[in-house]
Amino acid sequence: MLFCVLLFLGIISLWWHWRARDRMKATNLTGKYIFITGCDTGFGNMAAKIFDKKGFRVFASCLTETGAKELKAVTSKQLQTVLLDVRDSDRVKKVAAWVKAEVQSEGLWGLINNAGILGPSAPTDWLDIEQFREPIEVNLIGLINVTINMLPLIKKAKGRIVNVSSVGGRLAFSGGGYFPSKFGVEGFNDSLRRDMKAFGVKVCCIQPGLFKTALSNPAQIRKEKEVIWNKLPPDIKKEYGDKFCQKDAAKKEKMSKICLNEDISPVVQCMEHALTSLHPRAHYIVGQDAKWFWNPLSRMPAFIQDFLLLRNRVELAAS
Repeated sequence: MLFCVLLFLGIISLWWHWRARDRMKATNLTGKYIFITGCDTGFGNMAAKIFDKKGFRVFASCLTETGAKELKAVTSKQLQTVLLDVRDSDRVKKVAAWVKAEVQSEGLWGLINNAGILGPSAPTDWLDIEQFREPIEVNLIGLINVTINMLPLIKKAKGRIVNVSSVGGRLAFSGGGYFPSKFGVEGFNDSLRRDMKAFGVKVCCIQPGLFKTALSNPAQIRKEKEVIWNKLPPDIKKEYGDKFCQKDAAKKEKMSKICLNEDISPVVQCMEHALTSLHPRAHYIVGQDAKWFWNPLSRMPAFIQDFLLLRNRVELAAS
């Protein structure tokens, strides 16, 4: 009995110590430089606005001129926008050189790799290699390229790198290049975190569940899938059945209603913790669906994962 009491008290003490450690903040961060990719909409857009208000000197990269103008219109003169397609290697180098000239000897305190796309989401035998390539080029190769070019500035400041991955980097639940790209981000993040430890650079990974952003627009996803369907050979259409797209969309909509997180601010709160905490976490799992379903499921045996995920699949005509 005494052993159980001591064990319980020990667990409570460790938990209390972890909570206290988790709340400790780094000091003298006002005016520090941070660079955020993918600021046109969603997580990156909100993060740029919030960090600007908190006194960081934000470099916000946008894909479009419209996105850059709209962001600049609602932020301070201190925030600077820059156009960047992370797939363009020459442009990435030029932007990194521009940032270097701006930060000079101070270096870059924070890099938030947020830019990402979903790409075509469809069964694997519907897709060609180019449809796989697009999300991998943006979500993984682009992220790595931006990181490599900004790394000397991060090392100079002994700063932070925050990579936005996904629960889809732990568990692949549909076809397409998105999930391989996010699994790649997880691998890159882990190796980078260990490589940078000796330099005092902290590397964090954020794993959001399903949040309401432009990335998760069900109408757009359904439209892209129908375009691919219309180009499929007759034999593949026959295997899946004439009503496959409609049935699949209905199941996906039902799942989305259960899993979708309307408020995107918790993701930005994790970004803030990663940038400002004295002891940032290696991984941030964000969203009720991620915490209570996708993350636990990713740790279960494959037969359990397959059983639960396949229950949400449409039965094929061929079967």
